[in-house]
Amino acid sequence: MPEDFAVTVGAGTLAPADGDAVVLPHRWTDGGVRATVAFTGAHLLHLAVAGCVLNDLFREAHARGLPLAGAAVTARGGFAPETWASTGVSYEVRLDTTAPDDAVTRLLAVVDEVAEIPRALRQGVPVSRPTAPARPG
Repeated sequence: MPEDFAVTVGAGTLAPADGDAVVLPHRWTDGGVRATVAFTGAHLLHLAVAGCVLNDLFREAHARGLPLAGAAVTARGGFAPETWASTGVSYEVRLDTTAPDDAVTRLLAVVDEVAEIPRALRQGVPVSRPTAPARPG
């Protein structure tokens, strides 16, 4: 069974309390974003998804006038051991809001549609490097 490479990012009232969390500035929250993440390529890929979704939750809530005291996003997935092909990425959202349920449902649907990193991954992402090795100087 593939390993689960989970990361959590949160801000506001739902920022992770983990003392080892990485703190990053965030334009939508005063306290920044806190991320619990290991420094592996797999975790960083999932951090990109979670961070993008979190950012868009705050942006889209603000644009709609929805109160959002806190948000947390956990993204996870695995990789096939023989090829390291992703087995997919899923994410879960927790919100601290007084907005009505129907407004929250619409917010989540819009964010899922507009979040750039998940959109890019859903389309497939070509990755390349120059053929000549980089050398100092």
